Amino acid sequence: MTELTHYTPPDAARWAGRVDDLEDRDAFRWHQVIEPLDFSAPADQLALQTPRGFCLLGYCCDHGVELNLGRAGAARGPEAIRTQLANLPVNFPNTVGLFDGGDIHCRDSDLDGAQRALAEAVERILSSGFFPVVLGGGHDVAFGHYLGITRHLSSSKRLGILNFDAHLDLRPLRPAATSGTMFSQIAAACRERGTDFSYFCIGTQKSANTVSLFRTAEKLGGETVLAKDMDDADLEPVKQKIDAFLAGNDAIYVTICADVFSSAFAPGVSAPQPFGLHPETILRLLKHVLASDKVVSFDFAEVSPRFDSDDNTAKLAAVFVYALVNALAQSRS
Repeated sequence: MTELTHYTPPDAARWAGRVDDLEDRDAFRWHQVIEPLDFSAPADQLALQTPRGFCLLGYCCDHGVELNLGRAGAARGPEAIRTQLANLPVNFPNTVGLFDGGDIHCRDSDLDGAQRALAEAVERILSSGFFPVVLGGGHDVAFGHYLGITRHLSSSKRLGILNFDAHLDLRPLRPAATSGTMFSQIAAACRERGTDFSYFCIGTQKSANTVSLFRTAEKLGGETVLAKDMDDADLEPVKQKIDAFLAGNDAIYVTICADVFSSAFAPGVSAPQPFGLHPETILRLLKHVLASDKVVSFDFAEVSPRFDSDDNTAKLAAVFVYALVNALAQSRS
C-alpha cells in the first residue's frame, strides 16, 4: 500500500456539541456517534471497523483557488462544515456507521501532491467498504476524488460525473492545474485510459463561463443545464435529462460547488453568484439522483469561512451532507 502523504488523522476532540441525553440514542447528535478512522493505519485494522457506513474526509486546500485567481479561504471549509454537522440529530439506524477519516492538506503549495493523496485516501475508503463524503476545500478536490474512485471501480464500469456548479471548470491546463481545470484534467485522464468522459453540469451560469468553455464542453460531449433554464416549480425536464444521464452510466460521482447557490444562501464562496439557485432546488435534484442507487461518492466544495456570514454556507453544506447520509442510510438499511 502506498504511503499516505499530506494526511493528518482525525481528531476526536473537535467533535463536540450539545448533549440532550447520554443513553437515549433517539436524542443523540452526530458528535455523540461519530468515530475516528485513521487511514494511515494498516488495512487489517480498518477491516475491524463495523458497521460499515459513511466516512468523512476533509480536503484542506485552496491553493487551486489562489492559482485560479479566486478568493482563498476554503482550506478551512472542512473544519467549518464539521462544526455545523456536530449538533445535527442522528436519524439513521445504529446499523449504519459514521466515521471521520481525517484530512488531506496542501503542503508547500503542492496541489498535485494533495490531489494524489486525496485519490489514495478515497481509494482506501471505498476499498474498506465505506461511502466517502469529502469536505472541501477548493473544487480542485474533484480531480483527486475522481482518480480515487476510478482506481477502486472495475475498469468495465462507466463512471459519470454529476456536477452542481455555476462554472464548467474546463479551462486548459496552462500554465498549471487550478480549481478551474479539474474537469479538463479528468477528460485528459479518460483519453489516456481510453474511456469516455461522462460529465453533466447543472446550474451553469452564462455570465460565469466564456463561449470557449461552453464550446469545450460540447466538444468533449459534456452536458449542461443553465441556471436560467431551471424552473423551481417544474423540475421534471431537468429530472428527465438526469435520468438519461444516469441510464448511461454504471456509477455516479456527485460533486457540489457552493457557488451554484444564490449568494443570499451561500455568501462564503470564492465566486459569489447573486443569481444562483435556491438550495431546495438542488436538494430535490440530489435526492432524485440518490434514489437511483448509483451514487458511489460525494463531495461539497468551495465553502470559505473567511467570507461566510453567520456560518450560513457551512450550515448549508452540513444540511446537504445530512440529507445525503439519511437518504442513503434509509435506502441501504
